[in-house]
Amino acid sequence: MNKITIGNDIFEVFLSEKEILEKVKELGKQLTLDYKDKIPVFIGILNGSFMFFSDLLKEFEGDCEVDFLKLSSYHEAKVSSGKVDLLKDINATLTGREVIIVEDIVDSGLSVEFILKHLKRHEPKSVKIVSLLVKPRSIKYNISIDYSGFNIPDNFVIGYGLDLAQKFRNLKSVYKHIGIVEEGK
Repeated sequence: MNKITIGNDIFEVFLSEKEILEKVKELGKQLTLDYKDKIPVFIGILNGSFMFFSDLLKEFEGDCEVDFLKLSSYHEAKVSSGKVDLLKDINATLTGREVIIVEDIVDSGLSVEFILKHLKRHEPKSVKIVSLLVKPRSIKYNISIDYSGFNIPDNFVIGYGLDLAQKFRNLKSVYKHIGIVEEGK
């Protein structure tokens, strides 16, 4: 299925399942090298990162711990509300630990900035960010993405964990918004 229509919105495949999984394998290998003989804490950002998070951890060949943060900034819209709400906090002890934040997408950078400030009070040894998708032209905050899968344009995207009003996360590929269905067609 190369194109899908959701309501009046038209989406087409932007990144295939194969392309995504190849990039995830590459990121997993790099993290394995960088964290050799360390036991990092991977923190998945819910809900969007769950597919990427799972696949990435399968490619990480070392000991690690896992935890999750749940944030909301889109509130079922296609654009960020400009405010981040913490819906679920971490349970892991991070003091003096190597922390790897796993994001599905970095758009404006608002959520990443929030996460970094939030985790700073836990006094981790280091915090690195890995994101499957990054929209470099959209970033408005002074943040650094340490590991990125794909730099993408500013299109709205869904699939592989990314949603539209909490739906379509289960698509195996990433689809980009390409237009609106014209009336009468």
